[in-house]
Amino acid sequence: MSKQEDLINAVIARAQESEPKKKLACTQAFELAEEFDAAIIEIGRICNQHNIKICKCQLGCFE
Repeated sequence: MSKQEDLINAVIARAQESEPKKKLACTQAFELAEEFDAAIIEIGRICNQHNIKICKCQLGCFE
């Protein structure tokens, strides 16, 4: 598997089941970006592509 595929699988695996979308906490998004040496915007793109909502935003933007 490629690094990108590993990152996508990790994002999907860490996202929590929630109706109607899966959710990924902001802190987890930053942790994944660091773990995979990826830009945080890439995590956001993956979330958008896989219908995953960012929650618990560190800046208070998303709840």
